[in-house]
Amino acid sequence: MSQREPKLNISEADIRAVYREGEEAVVALFKLLIARIDRTEARLDQLENQQHKDSRNSSKPRSGDGFEKRTKSLRKKSERPSGGQKRHPGSPLEWCEQVDEVVRHTVESCESCGTSLSAVAAIDYEVRQVHELPPLRLQVIEHQAEIKCCDQCDWLTRGQFPAQVNSPVQYGSGLKGLMVYLMDTQLLPTARTCEVLSEVLGCQISEGTLYNVRAQCFERLAPVEALIKTSIAPSAVMHCDETGLRVERKLWWLQVASTASLTHYFVHPKRGQIAIGEMAVLPTFKGTSVHDGWQSYFLYGCIHSLCNAHHLRELRFIVERYEQAWADKMMTLLVEVKTAVETAQIAAETALSLPQLSAFERRYQTLLDDGFRANPPPPVDDSMPKQRGRVKQSPPKDLLDRLKVHQSAVLAFMYDFQVPFDNNQAERDVRMMKLKQKISGCFRSPLGAQQFCRIRGYVSTLRKQGLPVLDALKSVFLGCPIVPTLQPE
Repeated sequence: MSQREPKLNISEADIRAVYREGEEAVVALFKLLIARIDRTEARLDQLENQQHKDSRNSSKPRSGDGFEKRTKSLRKKSERPSGGQKRHPGSPLEWCEQVDEVVRHTVESCESCGTSLSAVAAIDYEVRQVHELPPLRLQVIEHQAEIKCCDQCDWLTRGQFPAQVNSPVQYGSGLKGLMVYLMDTQLLPTARTCEVLSEVLGCQISEGTLYNVRAQCFERLAPVEALIKTSIAPSAVMHCDETGLRVERKLWWLQVASTASLTHYFVHPKRGQIAIGEMAVLPTFKGTSVHDGWQSYFLYGCIHSLCNAHHLRELRFIVERYEQAWADKMMTLLVEVKTAVETAQIAAETALSLPQLSAFERRYQTLLDDGFRANPPPPVDDSMPKQRGRVKQSPPKDLLDRLKVHQSAVLAFMYDFQVPFDNNQAERDVRMMKLKQKISGCFRSPLGAQQFCRIRGYVSTLRKQGLPVLDALKSVFLGCPIVPTLQPE
């Protein structure tokens, strides 16, 4: 936002002095005042636009909405009542045939007459089961390597310890995996991780130990991260997104490239083409890249698809702020196309019919024409000096230009059923990274940010494929990390 201009102090005497100078001086003064009014109105409009934006009609996060109750949503109200539905089978706690412990509650005497029943055999049992945690404590395993002396040559032969047992006293792979799980999966700060391990397992671990364990995990996951990254590039559809990340109190940028089963994160001090090039995924990608329309993505020669969830929010803002009918109709059209695609997919069809495609394209173009008529380009004043860069336009005009220039990317989901309607996959992948920043504030070093990104990308990939995260982190410290499925989608 531009800074506030200094206040103009024009007195009545100044105005009379200009009047005495003649017609040209008066015209020049009026031009100055009109330009000042135009800039003030533009700034006021910008501030009012910001005031009217929230998570429903823009990309602002929900945390910025404050305590005001949201009464509108892009989702239509369901006809079903809230809560559990009738005839829903549910998921109650299941009865176990194999139990770990039996606690018998004996009958000592008859509750009617008081006769002793201690020597009487039970004729039946009423049984109840309790699912309980066993006593939690740290288990110490001692490894003993035999030393034997040869009877023939007196040579001492020693047994071999496992590769991961490499010091006299150390933490095991299971405990190390739990440390990383608490820090990088459950996003606990290091101090709270130490508290959990102390109170639950009774082991006193320093924060320095946690950092060392995380560094080990980071180094051992390097080959797995490389495999994940190279497996994303041949995919038919890839989701891209970026968000700010605080590193050493400075604004860095987190890039994500992901599919439905793979996730790769990359952190860099810059946001643009340099960062994307060093990430080395998008430059070689030949499929369809789904993103939010950030201009740097269009520098690469793949097929592009824009997130229509962003468009719906921006269109809602235009409806609420500018009351333009074309925007409301465009929202309806995009949702209708989405419904038509989903209906065709349910019917096992692979594409919409040509008449359907033509009808949707005509409606789309008609709405663009209506929008441009309602939002003509700003007038050009040849008497004023030309400004550098793009001419500032209204939000409706900016959105119309994007919907026109990138029509094929907006409607990519209509032409190719593999392409989703929105970029929610990448936004979900980014969400937990933002939560980490909210919890911890910032990363103290670039290496710490890189460690978190690599481990978190591995965890995200495991979760997408339904693999056990804690067991996988344990396998990293055993020297044989679980490798997720890497086939391109």
